[in-house]
Amino acid sequence: MPLQWLRGRFAYTPLQTDDAAFSGSLPWKGRPSPTIFTLRQLKLAAFTILGLLLLSGVGVYNRDQIEAIRAAYSTSQHDESPDVKSVDWSRFAYVQYVTNKDYLCNSVMFFERLQELESKADRVLMYPSIMLADPHEKEHEDSSDDAKLLILAREKYNVKLDPISVQHRTGSDPTWADSFTKLLAFNQTKYGRVLSIDSDSTLLQHMDELFSLPPTTVAMPRAYWLHPDKHILSSQVILIQPSQVEFTRITSKINNAGRNDYDMELVNELYQDSAMVLPHRPYDLLTGEFSKDNHQWYLGSDEEAWDPVAVYNEAKLLHFSDWPLPKPWLDAPENLVREREPKCVAMMDGLGSCAARDIWRGIYEEFRERRERVCDTSPPETLDNGRRRRRSRRRLEH
Repeated sequence: MPLQWLRGRFAYTPLQTDDAAFSGSLPWKGRPSPTIFTLRQLKLAAFTILGLLLLSGVGVYNRDQIEAIRAAYSTSQHDESPDVKSVDWSRFAYVQYVTNKDYLCNSVMFFERLQELESKADRVLMYPSIMLADPHEKEHEDSSDDAKLLILAREKYNVKLDPISVQHRTGSDPTWADSFTKLLAFNQTKYGRVLSIDSDSTLLQHMDELFSLPPTTVAMPRAYWLHPDKHILSSQVILIQPSQVEFTRITSKINNAGRNDYDMELVNELYQDSAMVLPHRPYDLLTGEFSKDNHQWYLGSDEEAWDPVAVYNEAKLLHFSDWPLPKPWLDAPENLVREREPKCVAMMDGLGSCAARDIWRGIYEEFRERRERVCDTSPPETLDNGRRRRRSRRRLEH
C-alpha cells in the first residue's frame, strides 16, 4: 500500500459519521501552501518569538511558532523561495543509528522516505563497523545482506555511512541495552545541527524547518503519554547542536549510568530544565493514541474533539507503540492484533465510524509492504536464476 494511497484516503476533511461516505469521499486535497517569509521577515519573526520566550522564562515552542518557521523554510517544490535555496543544507543532517539488521532496514526505509519527501539536509547513518568495515566499499558477490543494505543506502539515498561501536550496557531491560548508541549523534561535530529520530517509526512529512530554530543545545518534545505533570522529555526526536563539550558530558553520564538508566533517563537528567521544547503535535505521535478512549494528554485539552483523520493528517512522525503488540516487522497473533486495534465508535446520529481503525491498519500495512520493497537486496531475477529458484522450490515441495 503506497503512502500516497494512505495519505490520499485520509487527507484532511471534517470527520464523516457514515462509514460508507467516509471510505469514499476523502480525496487528496493537499495542504495549503504557507506564505513564504523574506529573510528580513524571518529574522524579525525569529527575534520576536525568542523575545517572547525570554520574557515568559519558558523555552517552549507552540505549534503556531513552529508553523511560522516552517513556512519560512518550506522546501516543497511548489513554494520554494530564493531564501530557502540560499540555505547551506550541508550544515544540517538527519541522523539514524543502527544496532542490528532489523533496525538497519528501518533506517534505510527512513532515508528512502526523506528522499521521497525531497528533504534537503544531509543523511547520516551510524552503524556497527562489523557490518561494513570500510564505508566506501563497493558491493561484491560475497557481501553480506547488511553490507548490501548499507551500500544501497549510500548509493541510492545519498546516505553518509559512519561506522561506530555500539554503546551496550547491561541493564534490567535488554530491549534498551543499546539505546545509548543514539547519543553518539552529539559527536557529529562536522554539522551545526543534527536531527536524531528513532527508526521504529513512519515519517509522514520531513522536518527540515526544525534546523532553522534559534540556537539551542537540544530541542525535544514532551513524552505526552507519560505523566504530563512531570514534563518528561521524549528522546524519540532530538534536535542536537553537536559539540565536544556536550559529547563529553554525555559520555560521562553513559559511563556512570545505573542499571535502570537508558537514553531517555539520561537526556532528561541533563536537559529537562534547559531543553527547548518542541510541540509533540505534530512531531511525536504514538500509534497507540488511535486506540485510546481518552485523548486529553495528546490534544492538550479536554475540550477539543478527537478527530483521528485530522490528527493523522497533521502528524509528521508516527512512532510504533502499541504494547503488548510487537513492532510491525515482527509477527503477532491475530487475536492480539484484534485486541489492540482501535475500535469502531458510535456517533451521535446513531451511525458508527471506523476511521481510527482504518488509519491504524493502513499505517501498519503500508510499513510492512514498504519494508519488503525497500530492504530487498536479492539480485534482480534473470532467466537463469529464476529457473534455479523454481527448481529449488520444487525440490522443497517434494
